[in-house]
Amino acid sequence: MPNTKLIWGVLITFAALLLSCGYRFSGGGNLPAGIQRVFISVLDNRTPETGLENILTGDLRYEFIRYDRSAKPDEADAVLSGTVKSLRVETISRSGQHSSLERRVTVSVDLKLTDRSGRVVWSVEGLTDNESYRVGSDSEATDFSKRAAVSALSKRLAENIYYRLTEDF
Repeated sequence: MPNTKLIWGVLITFAALLLSCGYRFSGGGNLPAGIQRVFISVLDNRTPETGLENILTGDLRYEFIRYDRSAKPDEADAVLSGTVKSLRVETISRSGQHSSLERRVTVSVDLKLTDRSGRVVWSVEGLTDNESYRVGSDSEATDFSKRAAVSALSKRLAENIYYRLTEDF
């Protein structure tokens, strides 16, 4: 039977080291300029992809709700707004000259965080992410794969935006 005092000692020492080394979980930082709560407005969509702005806005809102940083417009300290600048699809593997096996979808956004006085306290241009997807045997299967890829990259992009905003300035 192992010595329980030794086990507890090791656990307490490990916990103390973990806390003292400055380690913290992502998303635990502060928003810039003392902002506590943010309203996320629907992004402008400058791409031909219908509904892309709603997918990205929904994922951004989810990230802020997850960390209890979301607010209604009249209760927010700041507004996060922006534009979906581009959506690009490119073939990344082929089975022949005219037959794609895999494609990559890339989305680029510009964002700004504006406080109540209208001052821009944070902004980023050209923030980009991508996701690959398989080309199906028919257009319906390929469209489904593309939508799943857009959904995955939107979630990852929203997390990245939240983490960038909370990096502690």
